[in-house]
Amino acid sequence: MSKKNDQISRARGARGKNSSAELLGSNSEIGRKLKQYYDELVSTDVPDRFANLLAELEQAEPSGLAIVAETKAEG
Repeated sequence: MSKKNDQISRARGARGKNSSAELLGSNSEIGRKLKQYYDELVSTDVPDRFANLLAELEQAEPSGLAIVAETKAEG
């Protein structure tokens, strides 16, 4: 490939990368911020109180399902 063709290819590649960001405009920034917020949220520890409530729910759930099944069978 000639030097001129190589320069043209690189210029087109650079424009192609920028064009998607330019087309999205402010949506690109919003998406970046949302991803940053999500990453921070996912890495945050679950509070102990909430973890305890989830554990209690898991323990109570099988008996709660059995009651619902019995009620449906009777009805």
